Amino acid sequence: MELKKRIYFVFAIFSFCFMAIVFKAFKVQVIDKEHLLSKSNKQFFRERKVYPRRGRIFDRNGRPLAINVRTYSIFAIPNQVKDFSKLRKVTKFIPGKSYRSLKKELKSRNKFTWLARKIELNQEQLDLLKSIKGVYFEEIPKRLYPNHELAAQVIGFVGVDNNGLSGIEHQFDKKLKGEPKLIKYIIDNKGRPVRYVSEEVGGTAEDIYLSIDKDIQAISEKTIKEAVEEYDAFRGGVGVMDAETGEVLAVANYPTFDPNDIGDSQNIHRKLSFVSDPFEPGSTFKSFTIASALENNIVRPDTNYYLDHGRLVVEGHTISEAESDKKFEWLSVEEILKYSSNVGTTKIAFDLTYPKLKQTLDKFKIGKKTGIELPAESRGIFTKDKNVRPLSLSNISFGQGVATTGIQMLAAYVPFANGGFYINPTIIKRDEDQEVEKKRILQPRLVDEMTNIMVKTVDEGTGGNAKISYFKIAGKTSTAQRSDGRGGYTGYIPGFIGYPVGVKKKFVVFAYVDNPGKGKSYYGNTVAAPIVRKVTEYILYKNKEFSKLAKINDFKNVDAFKEIKRRKVKRSVAHKKGKVPSFIGLDKKSANNLATKVGLSLIHHGVGVVVSQTPESGIEHKEKVIVKLNYAPPSYDY
Repeated sequence: MELKKRIYFVFAIFSFCFMAIVFKAFKVQVIDKEHLLSKSNKQFFRERKVYPRRGRIFDRNGRPLAINVRTYSIFAIPNQVKDFSKLRKVTKFIPGKSYRSLKKELKSRNKFTWLARKIELNQEQLDLLKSIKGVYFEEIPKRLYPNHELAAQVIGFVGVDNNGLSGIEHQFDKKLKGEPKLIKYIIDNKGRPVRYVSEEVGGTAEDIYLSIDKDIQAISEKTIKEAVEEYDAFRGGVGVMDAETGEVLAVANYPTFDPNDIGDSQNIHRKLSFVSDPFEPGSTFKSFTIASALENNIVRPDTNYYLDHGRLVVEGHTISEAESDKKFEWLSVEEILKYSSNVGTTKIAFDLTYPKLKQTLDKFKIGKKTGIELPAESRGIFTKDKNVRPLSLSNISFGQGVATTGIQMLAAYVPFANGGFYINPTIIKRDEDQEVEKKRILQPRLVDEMTNIMVKTVDEGTGGNAKISYFKIAGKTSTAQRSDGRGGYTGYIPGFIGYPVGVKKKFVVFAYVDNPGKGKSYYGNTVAAPIVRKVTEYILYKNKEFSKLAKINDFKNVDAFKEIKRRKVKRSVAHKKGKVPSFIGLDKKSANNLATKVGLSLIHHGVGVVVSQTPESGIEHKEKVIVKLNYAPPSYDY
């Protein structure tokens, strides 16, 4: 009996051990199969993703906005470094590293260590690195923005690993990066590659052509910068949109940043608030209210309203004019927009009713994203209610109680400029044969009526500072109260939006200045209208719209574009042999041609025309002299 118990006991022990072995085998071969195979492969196989050179970004005319330059990243395997003496020379071109700190860092580690990321090296430095055992380098393309601040908020920037972090770089990161090439290879017990197994070719990176025109972008940024600084404002924004194609020719905010030096900028300046930050539009919104009333046959341009001497009580609140000294009695609808009357617009809205006004605003896509190909676009703020109280209707009618972005307002005014068609704005250049999707939202008769009223607003009303000699400019000013984010108002946002009438290439320009400083003017006509005038005038000049002025009987050539005066350049020493000529005022192509003639080498910095040079003109030179030229957008005096 005792023997039988022992046999049973031994059998049980062996059965248990056998089951444990079976379970372990099942776990290893079935449950943990993939994990263990992966772990095993990592000991003998390696995979590496290699992305193609990042796609470039160009403006609409093929001029580079974002390119790649050759840089190198240096790394070390500390336990392979034997000769530390050579590191003294290495620290001379590694930023932020001293010989002592580098030696200490390598001796305290035994794993892969980065020494420098994306730095430029010459051949001598590369040869030095090759001679140091345990120190290695790899070529890595570095993103370069040759125009520095120009269109920076649109283009965005990339991180250390060339991943797009904002703007177009982020929005189209996948296209710009392309598909990686996957390289598989076998390694020995020291981690060194001994044989490549396969190489899977990925897709090439794509270049992107923006709708931006670099020249128009430059003049837009210049004018908004001057205005923000002159009026000591928080910031400002400007945008230009082609009214036939929907292409955004320029868009910017100031202050801005240099994407080549992210560390020297603030987060708030890196975003394109023209697209991402809504604000109350103020009186530029009155055009929609009056257009809706005309469309619904509630009024005609000559319909008169009594304006109660500029004060109207609505639900216990007094609606008054922006300027307290304006005490209007009778004004027509045309005059209400021309003189920007809050009381008059309120009375028109009351006759119109909110449901009809909302139908019109929906067609203008108020409260909806435009769909522009830029990150963080805001839909703005607009009520979804089917009806509102009289006080809310009054406020909405003249641009309070509703918030729009700059791009929304720009797109919403395009139908006034192109005959009544809404076009979704785009930041990507359209192909010449690409069909533009347009949706008619206004009838031609209504467009003509609104344009005529807005032309008179500029010629006779509140927008006088937007006038341009020999051209009809239609537009609307605004002096919007600035929301403080707590339900109240602090400061103002003066703005102006307009477009030239009867030109071959139709476009709309919108500019605003956010919160002018204490003691500074804050009216749309004095602050924002001059910005739109300067930009519009430049585009008319660039598009050669002045050529048809010769057909106008009272046209005087001496007065045309009198606001634009090119700087006169002295060239008395331009071609004297043995002396440095003057390159001032030349574009890059002309400068190169002149340099070839006189046998000089050039270094170019910036875009536009030459504004300064080193050495100066007239200085005697010998062979192999290099002249450094600094460029800036063409300078115009207004």
